Amino acid sequence: MATVRKRISKKGKVSYQVDYYDPQGKRIMKCFVKKAEAEAYGGKAEAAKLEGRYEEIFDVKKGTKTLFNELADKYVENYRGQKCFSRLKYYLVEEYRVVFGEKLLSKITYFDLETYRNQRRAKPTRAGKPRTDATVNRELSTLRHMLNKAVEWGMLETSPFAKGSRLVLKENNHRLRFLTESEIEALLKACDDLKTSTPHLRPIVEVALLTGMRRGELLSLKWEQIRNGFIYLTETKSGKARQIPINNRLAEVLKEVRRGNQLKSPYVFCSPDGKRFFEVKRSFASACRRAGIEAFRFHDLRHTFASQLVMRGASLKAVQELLGHASLAMTMRYAHLSHEHLKDSVNLLNDMPNGKQMVNIGPKSKKASNPQIANLL
Repeated sequence: MATVRKRISKKGKVSYQVDYYDPQGKRIMKCFVKKAEAEAYGGKAEAAKLEGRYEEIFDVKKGTKTLFNELADKYVENYRGQKCFSRLKYYLVEEYRVVFGEKLLSKITYFDLETYRNQRRAKPTRAGKPRTDATVNRELSTLRHMLNKAVEWGMLETSPFAKGSRLVLKENNHRLRFLTESEIEALLKACDDLKTSTPHLRPIVEVALLTGMRRGELLSLKWEQIRNGFIYLTETKSGKARQIPINNRLAEVLKEVRRGNQLKSPYVFCSPDGKRFFEVKRSFASACRRAGIEAFRFHDLRHTFASQLVMRGASLKAVQELLGHASLAMTMRYAHLSHEHLKDSVNLLNDMPNGKQMVNIGPKSKKASNPQIANLL
């Protein structure tokens, strides 16, 4: 109950103090000149608490009573069903708890976020390697999503991310490592050499080279997805389904796998007891070392698929659809491997007036009539 007390200052000034506890247990004391005003305020506070409308009536700012740990609990509860949650987000949320756990959401500042970013950037990974800018950006992205959700869920007035410039670090996205034909042969031979200990590695690597599928798509592939000369992918990174045609060599590889596991599992790639594989990192790294291939990741098999297609004349649009890229801009990283599309573009200018004899080396001309042009070709 709110208590009203009469107070007299040293100068003889009379006031009336309201003394009560808010819904969070915090003691509130407020003074008024008139006793009636103090009693009215105390009654209003008690009624608001009973009705559950204290924050609304007294305009208590959101975030002044919510700890980050409370947000983290609610976030885990709502997003634990995401595919990437157990693999990544769960560990990130635990990292955030260490830094922000017992802090009120309203007390998390832009400076705190910038400091966290810089500390994470300076801290090596568990493997002792430097943490990349891309990794730090992914961590910030999840933290930003959590604080945005806090705003949407009525736990916070404004995200501290909105109170300053973007904290995203500039990433180096120009890495494009792919295998040459000789390296492909060396890698497949290395997989064969390891067949005794890892018989599953060769078909996994070869299917990756022939389809450009992501590791997760490949290792979760089921036989029911292979039919009518296509591989049907429904659970993809972009969320859009795509189909990959099966060429002759891919069909042979899949038949060999089918004979080997004798349909003991719904999954295409499985262990002798029928359990699917979730990772091939160690065995793949062993094969790369044996083949003498350096700085090459499993994901680079996807780059190899796309690069080899482009160098053999496939259109960038076709490669985009096969890879499942959301936009052609993502596929343009392979454009420099195709010289034909550049030739076709500049040949459009063959008939442009130049004040001299016209020459025509358009796309339909296989042989230039001008000796000087012929020498250039």
